[in-house]
Amino acid sequence: MPTVPTARQRPQPAPAQKKPAFRVIAQNRAAFYDYAILDRYEAGLVLQGTEIKSVREGKVDLRDAYATPENGELWLLNAHIAPYSKGGIHNHDPRRKRKLLLHRNELVKLTAEAAQRGYTIVPLRLYIKGRVAKVELGLARGQRQYEKRDRIAERDAERDMQRAIRRVV
Repeated sequence: MPTVPTARQRPQPAPAQKKPAFRVIAQNRAAFYDYAILDRYEAGLVLQGTEIKSVREGKVDLRDAYATPENGELWLLNAHIAPYSKGGIHNHDPRRKRKLLLHRNELVKLTAEAAQRGYTIVPLRLYIKGRVAKVELGLARGQRQYEKRDRIAERDAERDMQRAIRRVV
């Protein structure tokens, strides 16, 4: 008669692979170079028709995009979402303005700071979280050319120091 394995003898199941919390579709790397990002916000994105399918294909460009308040709402302008490859006559306009969804207190704070201090609201990245498209917005201050050069010089100096430390050790 075969013996029943005890708890110690039973093979443990492999741990389940966790899905990532979100999948980044597009990043606005130029924003990090052109602006100093002061604060970040997560906003929902109102899409229509085939836009979400195009977003899932990764056909998004945020390079020249920015957000602006209008009539108590926040709108994403100049973001390019390419027409869906398998779409027909019902495809969307690639550069149409899209409504952003934020909590009321975030919207009020963001628009007030952008209006008072002359900051810009730029999209930093677009990603799929669960089943919905989200945009990470950054409250940004434009950088002068000399600030960019200083930042590059600091980064180079840090890299040189790390190299020197590695050589010594």
